[in-house]
Parts: sequence; C-alpha cells; structure tokens
Amino acid sequence: MHFFSIYRDVFMEKHWKSVIPRSICDYFFDVQRKVSSKDDIPPVIATPHHYLISIYRCQLYFVAVVMTEVSPLFVTEFLHRVVETFIDYFSECTESILKEHYVIVYELLDEMLDNGFPLATESNVLKELIKPPNILRTIANTVTGKSNVSDTLPTGQLSNVPWRRTGVKYTNNEAYFDVIEEVDAIIDRNGATVFAEIQGYVDCCVKLTGMPDLTLSFMNPRLLDDVSFHPCVRFKRWEAERVLSFVPPDGNFRLMSYHIGSQGIVAIPLYIKHNISFREGSAGRMELQVGPKQTMGKHVENVVLEMMMPKCVLNVSLNPSQGKYTFDPHSKTMSWEVGKVEPGKTPSLKGSITTLSSSPLPDANPPITVNFTIPQLTVSGLKVNRLDMYGEKYKPFKGVKYITKAGRFQVRT
Repeated sequence: MHFFSIYRDVFMEKHWKSVIPRSICDYFFDVQRKVSSKDDIPPVIATPHHYLISIYRCQLYFVAVVMTEVSPLFVTEFLHRVVETFIDYFSECTESILKEHYVIVYELLDEMLDNGFPLATESNVLKELIKPPNILRTIANTVTGKSNVSDTLPTGQLSNVPWRRTGVKYTNNEAYFDVIEEVDAIIDRNGATVFAEIQGYVDCCVKLTGMPDLTLSFMNPRLLDDVSFHPCVRFKRWEAERVLSFVPPDGNFRLMSYHIGSQGIVAIPLYIKHNISFREGSAGRMELQVGPKQTMGKHVENVVLEMMMPKCVLNVSLNPSQGKYTFDPHSKTMSWEVGKVEPGKTPSLKGSITTLSSSPLPDANPPITVNFTIPQLTVSGLKVNRLDMYGEKYKPFKGVKYITKAGRFQVRT
C-alpha cells in the first residue's frame, strides 16, 4: 500500500507478503498526467503483473497494490476504512499528521491487515489494541520505551458482537443521530432537471452504558431504494418490518447508507439564472443569479458557485450583490462565495470577462458547480419516527439532526 500527495510524493508505504518496488507507482503517475481532473483517474489500473486500486481522500491518494484478482470494491472499502480509522485516531488525515504519527500508522496497518487479509477493522477493537495518541502517553512511551500496543486481546474480538467492547460505563447516557443527504444533480441551461438522485447516510454518536439493544424506525422507510448497513444491524428484521434493530458500537459510527434514485422524489433546493456570452475581440459578459426553490422555508447556507473558465479568459471584473468572488488566473477558476440565501432573496453577480483577442472563442459555456448546506432538512422527506432501547433500565438522552448538502451538483450554461 502506498500513500502519496497530489504532487506525486510517496511519503509512506507498507508491505505485507513481499516487498514491491516503489516504481510500481509510475503506472499510476502516467495515468494521472493524462487526465485533466482527479475524478477521471480510473479506480482500478491494470499493470503487467499487478492491479493498482486507489481512492482519493483528504487531498491524498491511497493506492493498494494487488497481485491476484480480487473484488475491487472489497479493496476500495478497506481503503476507505483505513482513512476513517486515521481520522478517528488523529482527528484529521493529512500528510503532516500521518508523518507525525508514523509508528501508530504502521501499528494500525499491521492489525487491520494480516498477511494481506483484513482482520481488525472495528474502531473499538483497534482502540483497545492500540491506544490513541495523546501528549502524556507519548511522553511516557518515550521515557519507558514502551509502545501503544496492548498486551491483551480486546474483549470484543472473540465475541459475537465484535464491534462493541464489554463493560462500557457512562455518567451521561446519550445517543445522537445525524441524517445527512447529498444531492447529485445535473440541471440543463433551461433549468430542467436532467438527472437527480440522493446519496444519504445516518451517522451516529452513541455513548450508552452496558449492552443496549436499540430499535430505530422511520416515518417513510419505503423511500429508500438501495441500502447498506453497519454489521451490527439485523438485516432480516429490516427486510420483514423496515425497522433497524441493532446493538450499537461504542462511540461514532455510520449506521447505514442509502440511495434514492427516483427523480420525482428529489427536490432541487436552488435555482440559478445565468447569461454568459463571449465576444470575439472584446470583453464578454456574465450574469448569475441564485435563489431558493424547494427549501420548505429553510435557509440555504454556505452557498458557493464555481466555474472553470476557458483558457482564452485572461481576467474577470465582477460585482456581487452578496458575498465575494475570487478568480485564479492560473487555474482559470472563478469562485463566488454567496453565503446564506434566505427565502425571498436572490443574490446576483454581474460583470465583464476579458479574453485573449487572438484566441478562438470557446465551443461551449463552462458549467457551474454548486455547493450548499441546508440545516434541519432532508430533501427526500425521510424522518426518524422513534428510537427504543431494550436490555438496560436507564433512560438515555436522544437527539436527531437533519442536514442536506450538495454532492455533485452541476448547472449547464
């Protein structure tokens, strides 16, 4: 496995069965040079003797080198689990953080993959095996020469619920659920929806004493098309009753992911009016206007519009009615940070585009990439009905939060 930055600097590598030379990454770099965007890099690259399976997270590439045929999704899921574990341990996953915790990273990889096969990937099991870093523990280990690795096997490793350790105790018993939906959409130049779907997930933070058995039900579970669950969920109960029944892991975890592909259900929360024109030998014009569409009266926050301008554009001179804009002349990226869009308000951006007089006009106008966040709203209408707890006598504090975000949201101009 190789970790490297966007600048092709391989700063960390881990070998299990045999040592594979770092030059194997040259196949990946060759493909990277040929594509215009990181999204165009194929997740699986075949070489004469190996397969390179990669993901891009936290501005880093994580590449697994596979010598035999294996399910690519199996490897991809493991790579994502590695990144999630690093974030769980170090709060963030950056090149500097991983270099700072070199020893713990290698200890984690040794436990997560045994001779090329996934072994311990659950967070609570790993935290019992390898203590998360803190200042006192680092000083003590430096003085005594000890490592973070535990001498005893975790209690959950051999149980039928390996995701939860035994003897969990809390003074305040709490269970929080975040229902997050990302809207992927393509809107044509006339404002009609070409494609729209929702990628949703339920993230949990459960801090409950003992071994609680939870049941979570939704108001309208039939909305969900394609669902994947954490191993703790009893799948037969979901198939029969559309109810989530599970013994939760301790701490933060993703309970489920779901996909809603029915275009009629997906409400587009923003509309964008645009008028972009390029004129030969003179300045072009650009006008953008943003407004709320189907937001149930909620504010749309953190609205950002980005455009990759054609190579013939030298500069832009724009006047925003709200927020601020930036233009990078090297990458030709124009970004307009609108901020909050309230119901009844339509922020606008108007101005001129300076182009090279000698260069030909672009064949098409650039698309607009949109980012936004809507708190306390799910565009699908999915709602949590109730949460019940069995097996313990105390009453926990329960909370649910809803968030809608932009996924890959593009408006054609």
